[in-house]
Amino acid sequence: MRHTWRWFGPKDRVSIDDMLQAGVQGVVTALHHVPTGTVWPPEEIARRQAELAVMTDGAPSGLKWEVVESLPVSEAIKTQTGDWRAHVANWITSMRHLKEAGIEVICYNFMPVLDWTRTDLAWRRPNGARCMRFDFTDFAAFDIHILQRKGAAEDFPEEVREEAARRFARMDEARREELAGNVVFGLPGAAEHFTLQDVRALLDSYAPVTDAVLRRHFHDFLEQVVPVAQEIGVRLCCHPDDPPFGLLGLPRVMSTEADYAERMAAVDLPANGITLCSGSLGARPDNDLPGMMARLGDRVHFLHLRNVRRDTDAIRGSFFEDEHLGGQTDMVALVAAVLREEAKRRAAGRADAVIPMRPDHGQDILDDIGRGGQPGYPAIGRLKGLAELRGVELALSHGARP
Repeated sequence: MRHTWRWFGPKDRVSIDDMLQAGVQGVVTALHHVPTGTVWPPEEIARRQAELAVMTDGAPSGLKWEVVESLPVSEAIKTQTGDWRAHVANWITSMRHLKEAGIEVICYNFMPVLDWTRTDLAWRRPNGARCMRFDFTDFAAFDIHILQRKGAAEDFPEEVREEAARRFARMDEARREELAGNVVFGLPGAAEHFTLQDVRALLDSYAPVTDAVLRRHFHDFLEQVVPVAQEIGVRLCCHPDDPPFGLLGLPRVMSTEADYAERMAAVDLPANGITLCSGSLGARPDNDLPGMMARLGDRVHFLHLRNVRRDTDAIRGSFFEDEHLGGQTDMVALVAAVLREEAKRRAAGRADAVIPMRPDHGQDILDDIGRGGQPGYPAIGRLKGLAELRGVELALSHGARP
């Protein structure tokens, strides 16, 4: 695996120096300041490449921008409203600019409205570490009592509704504001930061977009962008829904292995690939991550390795982000499946035999606490995760490579 690290640009509290000292080999980043739907200019791509090429003291870092995460797909494209055709054209132009700059892997998602959803961004663990958590009952309290979405109550079991009402009644105004802010945190590092009114307006725009409609719109998008990616040598990799089940009455089309298989078959070209995120997919008990890697591995262009622990075996439920080798995904089995896929690719002579991986998220530990970094992206917590994953990889591949 190629050990990469997500970086949010010069404002990131985790520096290029930190990444190098963690043992990172390549960088995953994006132009978060460029408005969604517009073209990524070549000069802005070059600026970001230059920013990550040097350390704090000006010495060369040796690091390169290797994976884009994410090139955003606008809500207009997902709903096929407004200037959506122009947005698709701009997306393709941005893809061409990235390829011209030497970047060949582009991660994106097709999640409606919010990029990911959590109710706690710094949930305290018994050892004092902090992590992100999705609490299903707290989310119900937000949806029913804070957002006051029409029909929200009918989306939750009776016992969840009742407990959500009790929790909401106990919350002071500060906690209500904190919960709302956590849920509508928006896109990590992006220019967009949503208000409750923004979310209500976006939800209204999705009123006619059923699950089947969103799938059709996704396929329309793929039919336009994938052939270009195939032609110019770019690998596209869609990130799964996070969490991988329905929220806010919105459709979800990338939550299961069947979803991925359907999207890959829609435009059956190697460029139409997968970001296999073990944390997002692992929040559903019916997703078999090592099995998915074995069955879909030839289309996996990017890996997010992290772990979650679910409170229940229900499809929709609470979970928190556990340590990388904790949680309920067998990370050793998953890494073994990745190494088998890489061996197949080497035997086939594929240029993409080594799959880029990043240690996704991480718990805030030690000096991460109080640093004020991007939620889910601590320095030391990710360093620990990367070290553990590197150790698993080395142990499993010991003696297997020439």
